[in-house]
Amino acid sequence: MDGERIEQAIMELCLERGQGKTICPSEAARRLAVEGGDWHDLMGPVRQAAVRLANDGRISIYRKGRPIASDGMRGVIRLGLPGKTLPGSG
Repeated sequence: MDGERIEQAIMELCLERGQGKTICPSEAARRLAVEGGDWHDLMGPVRQAAVRLANDGRISIYRKGRPIASDGMRGVIRLGLPGKTLPGSG
């Protein structure tokens, strides 16, 4: 699967969800799997695309409602448009 297509899917989902809301990386993988393949196989490429987008400042990677650095990404994450700490993360 093309990295650009994965980035596009992440951005589409984040924009659909809107500011202050996040998506699970698996949502992007599931959307892309409709085009062919098992969504589980896409999780690694989706996370890699998320790092590229975050490094470009196009999205933020969140853990427990707070933005994290892409180089410290591990465990359960959420993706969203750049912004401050999300509501309810306090």
